[in-house]
Amino acid sequence: MGKPTGFMEYDREVSKAVEPKERIKNFDEFHIHLSKKKQEIQGSRCMACGVPFCQSGMTLMGMTSGCPLHNLVPEWNDLIYMGTWEQAYERLHKTNNFPEFTSRVCPALCEAACTCGLHDDPVTVRDNEYGIIEYAYEKGYAKANPPKVRTGKKVAVIGSGPAGLAVADQLNRRGHLVTVYERDDRVGGLLMYGIPNMKLEKHIIDRKINVMTEEGINFVTGVNVGKDEKAAKLMKEYDAVVLACGAKNPRDINAPGRDAKGIYFAVDFLSQTTKSLLDSNLKDKKFVSAKGKKVVIIGGGDTGNDCVGTSIRHGAVSVTQLEMMPKAPDQRAANNPWPEWPKICKTDYGQEEAIAVFGHDPRIYQTTVKEFLKDKNGNLTGLITVKLEAKKDEKTGRMNMVPVEGSEQKLDADLVLIAAGFLGTEKYVADAFGVKLNVRTNVETEEGRYKTNVKKVFTAGDMHRGQSLVVWAIREGREAAREVDESLMGYSYLSVQ
Repeated sequence: MGKPTGFMEYDREVSKAVEPKERIKNFDEFHIHLSKKKQEIQGSRCMACGVPFCQSGMTLMGMTSGCPLHNLVPEWNDLIYMGTWEQAYERLHKTNNFPEFTSRVCPALCEAACTCGLHDDPVTVRDNEYGIIEYAYEKGYAKANPPKVRTGKKVAVIGSGPAGLAVADQLNRRGHLVTVYERDDRVGGLLMYGIPNMKLEKHIIDRKINVMTEEGINFVTGVNVGKDEKAAKLMKEYDAVVLACGAKNPRDINAPGRDAKGIYFAVDFLSQTTKSLLDSNLKDKKFVSAKGKKVVIIGGGDTGNDCVGTSIRHGAVSVTQLEMMPKAPDQRAANNPWPEWPKICKTDYGQEEAIAVFGHDPRIYQTTVKEFLKDKNGNLTGLITVKLEAKKDEKTGRMNMVPVEGSEQKLDADLVLIAAGFLGTEKYVADAFGVKLNVRTNVETEEGRYKTNVKKVFTAGDMHRGQSLVVWAIREGREAAREVDESLMGYSYLSVQ
């Protein structure tokens, strides 16, 4: 695939990011992408390796290596190198319902597993994917393609995040009549309100939803199933129901002073900002503002980083990010060989912006909150932090991060954002349909299956597997759709890879 000597002739070249101090002036996407010709050259670097780990989606040492969707990466790299972009789109769309999303927000598991990356820079898979899908929209390849035959079967999908959209897209292709219910005022779920505009502008979601609507999918917004709409009514009206409501139950920090005014969950902070931005360009002030605030973010993951970037755009006077775990190495460790996911320190866009604005990395490692401080009126004034160290639990043998005695420090803060992950699905939806939850509060199914304990009810995405990546949600949605189709028709020709 690609040019046989391409990886030796050409260097890796990726889209360029707008300088941090410039891009923080707005909430727009900030990458300047390569020209079509340059993207074709990047496609030529795909090296015809004997085993394309990029598309494997294997689990190695508890981490995913390669694309969970098994995208046919070498094939469409070769096709764009040859200049046959329409065929490249067809191969990409065969395995990925939403490359317009994954090419923007996926951490590129494919690139981490690229064989070329073993001794050199990996192929620019994600940028190539972006080039394919955007060119497809420009040339009309990605236009609506409604099914020619309808089965008459009706399916309700609860939740319009990436898993729910993948379920809907697949089942609609099959000819089933699909209605997607979304409790928010806009379609997209996690994509719409959980991911900031800087990473995924919302007109990109609307563009795809418009195509799906033209293809016959019915979207119902502002309806909270389990509260506004009775589960029993849906069970009667539809031949199958798919629960894809995500894992939006945030993990809290239970420390003294938690009731102080000025402490919020990151998911609420981010979603309020996005909604206000879309509704009024932030003029309605219906969001938690970080302007003029000393912000402390508890959590070092992607959500924490999004809070850093958003706080800076609000006009925070300082931003600090607390991370429980030690700083990862800058290079792969000997016990983390390719093609495992590289456990190395990543400085993401928000941290880059903090360094540019404040002159230092906002992250403080091996640290957590011991106490929240407040004034006589209950307003947050700061917090007491404590250092952590790894110690083995003698009973379980596991390594735990435990406080270091005498390491307490005071940190000024008047806004704290808790980005400590999620604990599972919100229980009221599960209760409404009577589905069982497992010990992790995810909807319970047989291993590798999507049917719940309730007849006609299936599940997919974060509600099923727990907090995960968009690409995994799409994979789960595709597999769940096939299982639903088999239950309705007795067989299925829907592809899952």
